[in-house]
Amino acid sequence: MFLSCQENIEYFRKRLNDNIDVLSKVLNKGNKSIAIIYIKSIINDQLLTDMILLPLTKNINEISVDYIKKNIITTASIEKIENSETADDEIIAGMLAGKVALFVDGEDSCILIDIEEVPIRMPTEPPTSAVLYGPRVGFTENAKKNISMLRKRLPTDKLVLKEFEIGKYTKTMVVLCYLKDIIKPEIVKDISKKLQNINIDGVIDTHYILSFLQKGQTSFFKQAGIAEKPDIVSAKMLEGRAAIIVEGSPVVLTIPFMIFEDIQNSNDYYTNPIYTSFIRIIRIMGILAAVISPGLYLSFRLFHHNILPLRFLITISNSTEGLPFTPFIELIFILILFQILYEVSLRLPRYLGLATSIVGALILGQTGVNAGLISPPGVIIIAMSIITIYIVPDETAQLTILRAIFLIIGGTIGILGIIGGMIYIINELATMQNYGTPYLTPYAPRTVKDLKDGVFMQPIYKMTTRPKSLIDKNEVRIKDE
Repeated sequence: MFLSCQENIEYFRKRLNDNIDVLSKVLNKGNKSIAIIYIKSIINDQLLTDMILLPLTKNINEISVDYIKKNIITTASIEKIENSETADDEIIAGMLAGKVALFVDGEDSCILIDIEEVPIRMPTEPPTSAVLYGPRVGFTENAKKNISMLRKRLPTDKLVLKEFEIGKYTKTMVVLCYLKDIIKPEIVKDISKKLQNINIDGVIDTHYILSFLQKGQTSFFKQAGIAEKPDIVSAKMLEGRAAIIVEGSPVVLTIPFMIFEDIQNSNDYYTNPIYTSFIRIIRIMGILAAVISPGLYLSFRLFHHNILPLRFLITISNSTEGLPFTPFIELIFILILFQILYEVSLRLPRYLGLATSIVGALILGQTGVNAGLISPPGVIIIAMSIITIYIVPDETAQLTILRAIFLIIGGTIGILGIIGGMIYIINELATMQNYGTPYLTPYAPRTVKDLKDGVFMQPIYKMTTRPKSLIDKNEVRIKDE
């Protein structure tokens, strides 16, 4: 930082590579000059005029940084930077955050005025969390806006927000949110330590943070909940979880995570509990159908014909007669074909992708059957598996890999291999812990109080305590009168 306004302009413009959006203005007031430097692309032009330029053009009794800060610039978003070894870096960081730097000739200090303006998407209902009834507002890519949505739902002095700056170049704001009289202190300490130890060039999305939070754990299965709506995040924080908000991402992480969270849905809490319990059973059946149905069908065809009813066996034999491929290669071929169609539909424009996926599946499937390359039962089994896998969209990646594994097991070992594989996976899940919380709670270990919101859901007025597997204090959330 220099005593001369012109030297400050030249220095800071050079530090910012003389970019086209780095602008400066000099105002002459008597025998002194006032200089402002800013990055035009990230500030509000109207606020620049109304809050800074117009007040500075009026008669000023005293030309000094302190006088301007106290009497001229009337905004709370202003800070003074004294000359020090880190002052230049602080000024650069402030300008990159949408602040205007103001200098006065002959003074080795400056003030930063925040008039940031960045494009903000209006809150809308996220496509992954649609509800028939209930809140429809979703998070946006602006962290401050997301924090305000949480504060609106949790207007309490117990809400704690801890900010971290992660990324050598992106300097992304990451905010850890929790309710201090509910969450376990060990969880906050563990998460904070992992966030502080992240050393990466840049953080573009929440999933960059997720990989570090899962570091050192079994990463095949999810280690954090993913939510796009403030009502979901608020409800989880009230149960004793922490939330992690990342600037530039509409996705918020919640920790600790239990696998039964993905069986649940935000719509479950805005409808009849009996219906909700029924739907959760359907979801579990859908998961099983998605993962093991192709492998089970293949094992029946190759190794266990005697298990199938005779009429069903005759129907399958007639429909698969004359096929050039073995049953194993046939199912692999159909699975790859459908997966390719799915990937194509994701990358094409929305309406064209929808038409392509539907028409492509119908035409290719029917043509393949008519040409004698694939069988109708194989198409039905794979189609059912692909459809049901999206009954729990947050587990799609894991279930897709498990389906391929069980297909290989079913085609090489048979039904005993499938049973053994299921036992192994359940055992792995039962032994996992996520930040001190058992992954399969409330069923392994069995926690009776937490069963009220397990597969079978009780009315909300009966959920008088918070999940015992998450908290060790402040358990009561509904007091009986």
